[in-house]
Amino acid sequence: MTIPVGAQAPDFELKDNHGAPVRLSDFRGQKNVVLLFYPFAFTGVCTGELSEIRDRLEQFAERDAEVLAVSNDSIHTLRVFGEQEDLPFPLLSDFWPHGNVSRAYGVFDEDKGCAVRGTFVIDRQGVVRATVSSRMADARDAGEYLEALDTL
Repeated sequence: MTIPVGAQAPDFELKDNHGAPVRLSDFRGQKNVVLLFYPFAFTGVCTGELSEIRDRLEQFAERDAEVLAVSNDSIHTLRVFGEQEDLPFPLLSDFWPHGNVSRAYGVFDEDKGCAVRGTFVIDRQGVVRATVSSRMADARDAGEYLEALDTL
């Protein structure tokens, strides 16, 4: 079961695609966060979703929001993926312990061994204010995240 709107977002610490630790709590009181879980780097739908965010990143910045993208890939895979696709936001590795953060948010598919497409828009106080999800084969619309940020 995914974290519901109105709940406190579970804190976590994951390494980004450069090996630096990123904590959700580091943004508390500072920025809104769009926490985006996706299945795998280098897949068509995931690459398209993250590229759309890259192309609209200024719109997220205008809304004082940090984008954090989480997959169950290793930091090494995410480093190459981020460089190849020119993704300037943190790509967080939920590789080991495998899927712990994805499970905490209720978006880990045990049968497939990866996160499903789930996004959480989190306000500066760390409260989930909106969620967006889709089937594995269907891309989410980044415009929905921006609309949710506009309500904060």
